[in-house]
Amino acid sequence: MTMQQDTRQLLRTALGLLAVGSVAAALMLTVFGGVTMHGPHTNGGWLALIVVMGCLPVGTLTLLLAVAKVIGDRAKEQGPGNGEDEGR
Repeated sequence: MTMQQDTRQLLRTALGLLAVGSVAAALMLTVFGGVTMHGPHTNGGWLALIVVMGCLPVGTLTLLLAVAKVIGDRAKEQGPGNGEDEGR
């Protein structure tokens, strides 16, 4: 099965957003001083938190959309009734 160009772009975008969000979360917890009950300790930590809160939810929803599109494309490629003639 070959993937359509728009489906490939959706997957690439989703994985990119999730990667950026994950790296920002790791940096926030390690390099930028960690997080307590009152939030991050540094300005960089707060900026990383904003990036995490933007990238992870959007990346997850984009990934769900891409997976649904892959499933829909695969079903459309197989055709109705998995190749059987339903008009008989």
